[in-house]
Amino acid sequence: MDDEKQVERYLCRCVRRIGGRAYKWTSPGCCGVPDRLVFFPGGGIVPVELKAPGRKGNLSKSQQLQIKRLAAVGTKVYVLSTQEEVDKFMQKHIVKYGLPE
Repeated sequence: MDDEKQVERYLCRCVRRIGGRAYKWTSPGCCGVPDRLVFFPGGGIVPVELKAPGRKGNLSKSQQLQIKRLAAVGTKVYVLSTQEEVDKFMQKHIVKYGLPE
């Protein structure tokens, strides 16, 4: 079973492999922001919240609030908790941005 850190490392490796970046996001004075901002080649920026397997639905109130705030400005936050979910996320965005696999 994957833990949250393993899933996070896997996401970062997958993003680097296609030439992107997955920066840790901290926002002083604003708790609950997603864990990573993923920058895809071609200009796509996608926020990602990472959770341990089996805890995907276990978002804190501050995380729920931040996801709702980002949705209100048209930004989808992806919540990922397994390597399989990371693979699906990557495939979707590889296709969306026309990137080589």
